[in-house]
Amino acid sequence: MLTVLLLLLSVAVIIYLTAKLDVHPFVALMLVAIGYGILAGMPLDLVVASVNQGFGNTLGGIGLIIILGVIIGAFLENTGGAYALAERVLRAAGRKRVTLAMGLIGWVVSIPVFADSGFMLLAPLNRSLSKKAGLSLAGTAIALAMGLMAAHTMVPPTPGPIAAAYYLEADLGMVLLLGIPVSLLALGVTLLFVHRFVAPHWIDPAPEVTPEEIDARMRQAPGALLSSVPIFVPIILIVVRSLLLSFGYEAEGYGSLPLGPRIVFFLGEPFIALLIGCLLSLLLPKRLERDMFSTDGWIGKALTGAASILLITGAGGVFGQILRDSGIAEVLGQALAGANLSIWLPFLLAASIKTAQGSSTVALITTASIVAPMLGDLGFTGDLDRALVVVAIGAGSAVVSHANDSFFWVVTRLSGMDVKSGYRFMTLSSLVLGTTAAVTLFLIHLIAG
Repeated sequence: MLTVLLLLLSVAVIIYLTAKLDVHPFVALMLVAIGYGILAGMPLDLVVASVNQGFGNTLGGIGLIIILGVIIGAFLENTGGAYALAERVLRAAGRKRVTLAMGLIGWVVSIPVFADSGFMLLAPLNRSLSKKAGLSLAGTAIALAMGLMAAHTMVPPTPGPIAAAYYLEADLGMVLLLGIPVSLLALGVTLLFVHRFVAPHWIDPAPEVTPEEIDARMRQAPGALLSSVPIFVPIILIVVRSLLLSFGYEAEGYGSLPLGPRIVFFLGEPFIALLIGCLLSLLLPKRLERDMFSTDGWIGKALTGAASILLITGAGGVFGQILRDSGIAEVLGQALAGANLSIWLPFLLAASIKTAQGSSTVALITTASIVAPMLGDLGFTGDLDRALVVVAIGAGSAVVSHANDSFFWVVTRLSGMDVKSGYRFMTLSSLVLGTTAAVTLFLIHLIAG
């Protein structure tokens, strides 16, 4: 009981430091992890070893994947490729269905681009389209935000799901096969909610960027097909590798396999797949220039922005490693296995952390660190089980966005909403998004089990 109380206290301290005192999550996670290890009675040399092992192994496993994903996003943003993708989705959905189109655009763009950046990038386009269609900005802006959030929390290669999959040793291809349909279904239900309860409230679009300026950017952008290549080629490679595993091939020692499966396994390694995506993103600019690769250029600025995510991810790995080495997994596993919370346990834990401190990425990483050591005791042992847990944590990390979430302020400020409207529109919509995904995952778990 004391060990469980110590863990609950640790989570509460992380929330308090990040939400109330505005301490950087890296500092909070590191301090709490070390403090937990000492108070749990771990030998001091084991605490030090756990810190080194947790940080090094985590960044060694997924650090490069996050960096490569950020570089792809930088080229999509700066070349205008994201605009080209947005325009193609809009054509497919129809200009009369701007709300649906913006939700789908957000979902696509958020796979390689951070949600905050994606909204800032697409906000002028959203305003212009809403003005043309005579629609309130409330509905289209929240639809765009929910599309961005759905992919940001549940679909790799965004950093949070990547980190959670790594901590839980889940197959990334399986996470994609689950995360894509579940996030889209949850987004569909959320868009119905937005259409019914948010869209009727009028907010004047009043675009800050004129249609002519957007058209000028579009003329300089690469085509939609070319813009989609750096996103979807890595996803396809990772998924095909996962499918090969389902046919009985072993990933360990695949160098001895026949040439075809060997090539598939190599190209489907997440690092290799994202590296290919990076190389393909070099096709997006009309002309490659040296400044793009400089410290102050596209890549330099993108890597600077990614540094915080890498630090938080590494600190989450430290927290998880100390939890493993302290032996709390057995204690919590035995206590929670009898509660029969099933897939709701990771969802509720992530939702609690997200609601309390605001960051979806921190909620994903912290929850995965806590849940990882007890997967066996909770009965989540198969590849499908682990993938379900990853997406369930992602669904929880969407619940709920409110005033302590930076994305909440990005959406409300760029959409002309006051705080009260933000709570009515943004917060409730994120609750619908995460809860719908959790219910879907629970049904899949029941059917598969």
